[in-house]
Amino acid sequence: MAGHDALTQARIDLTAALRAACRLGLSEGVCNHFSVAAPGLEDRFLLNPQGLHWSELTPADIVMVDVRGNRIEGRHPVEPTAFFIHARLHKSRRRPQVVLHTHMPFATALTVLEGGRLEPASQNALRFYGRIGYDEAYNGLALDDAEGERIAARLKGGDVLFLANHGVIVCGETIGWAFDDLYYLERACMVQVLAQGTGKALKRLPHAVASATAKQHAAERQQSDLFFAAMKRILDRDEPGWSALG
Repeated sequence: MAGHDALTQARIDLTAALRAACRLGLSEGVCNHFSVAAPGLEDRFLLNPQGLHWSELTPADIVMVDVRGNRIEGRHPVEPTAFFIHARLHKSRRRPQVVLHTHMPFATALTVLEGGRLEPASQNALRFYGRIGYDEAYNGLALDDAEGERIAARLKGGDVLFLANHGVIVCGETIGWAFDDLYYLERACMVQVLAQGTGKALKRLPHAVASATAKQHAAERQQSDLFFAAMKRILDRDEPGWSALG
């Protein structure tokens, strides 16, 4: 996969993230969406299309759209909710490069609890300390600009958003970093849900420890790159043809 231009590599990496997420149980049906700002192209982003299972996607299936909803490239349609959520986030003041939206089960479980929060009670949870926003209102499917704008506003200064009664959004600088965060977010939520299921109180860590550990996590992005590279090797081994460009 070496030697590709930036746009082609973005298509390959987005496909890898989608297929790997499927392998790890982070996807749901043919729903949910991953997007990345198109390298070198203003106000355009790449997105998985409507109707295809993540396990069958190749880079040739990835669609390019602009922030007004026009399909610029691609042979498949785009799901409306995907456009309204992702376009508004990519247009927001933070302008994240990568936006991953899933209904992965353990993270979503926290969104259906009254006052549900990812608590600073595990090492994986501390990775996200100070990075999470919470949207407390559920207004149905995101099928218009206003709902997309409302969701984007709830992200504020963070890069992870829990959507009430819905799912989560993870933003990142690169596809590999965002994918790594998505994986560890679900692991952190899984541990918390399992721990709460015992009926005993969580052992929450103090602010000083949580803040310091979050900074340590932020300095370990090489691990994110190594994990994403490993997932692509697994795809090469088990799913030949996944990176086909035509």
